[in-house]
Amino acid sequence: MPTEYRAWITKAGSICSQIPPAIIAAQIEAESGWNPKARSPVGALGLSQFMPGTWQTYGVDGNGDGRADPFEPADAILSQGTYDCVIAKELLPGVASKRLRGDIVSLTLAGYNAGSGPVWKYGGVPPYWETQGYVANILKLARKYQGANAAGGGPAGTGAGAKAVAAAQHYLGTPYVWGGGGSGGPSGGGFDCSGLTQYAIYAATGKTIPRTSQSQRGAGISVPRGAMQPGDVIVINNDGNWGHVGLYVGNGQMIHAPHPGTVVKQVPLDAYWQKFPWDVRRFT
Repeated sequence: MPTEYRAWITKAGSICSQIPPAIIAAQIEAESGWNPKARSPVGALGLSQFMPGTWQTYGVDGNGDGRADPFEPADAILSQGTYDCVIAKELLPGVASKRLRGDIVSLTLAGYNAGSGPVWKYGGVPPYWETQGYVANILKLARKYQGANAAGGGPAGTGAGAKAVAAAQHYLGTPYVWGGGGSGGPSGGGFDCSGLTQYAIYAATGKTIPRTSQSQRGAGISVPRGAMQPGDVIVINNDGNWGHVGLYVGNGQMIHAPHPGTVVKQVPLDAYWQKFPWDVRRFT
């Protein structure tokens, strides 16, 4: 990612909570390959490849020079974040009512590519090969923008996600205790993995989430791996039974209570963890 775009991507990724900076960056890579002067054969323009008609409605003056220009990176990036969030807001009631199948990030990306009409028509990502490939590609690309070089990759501000991370980090070094911990904090001298995540979410939000890793997997809002934000709960199937859970910190790391004989620690989500299935849940 060109360094001169990072601040704008971070700003675009803060317009709504559903579309984080990593998704914005991945879309730009897929749409234009970071070429601010890109033009497609069908007439799409700039970094974010807006069609002229769509730009007329959603283009914004990001750099404050008095005009909205799809070839100006600040304008294109903030317009993209704005448009993504308009789509997400439109589709959220369908996700909440279960009229739409899938997570809000994937559905928003499908709406960006094909329009929200087909998403409603088919009750989820429409069965168009181009749109399905677009969604899958963006989610894959987004993973690399969540690492140390990602815009907005770490916990920031005073939001609930950052508060959950801070609450868990307060207990770094606390012993692992099987069945230990919960909404009220450590018990028996420590935490197990799901006790730690239950505590962190309660400390940040006042919400009591389910106690076990398996039940946490079935609660909250499903989030694609490529759209994780600090404070998201990562349920990991490293034992065949979805038996482990950690809290995403940002910068490609999680905090967790690993197993008996260890302590609460912060670790990179390295190749060991990447080889297992994950289910990411958002409670903040």
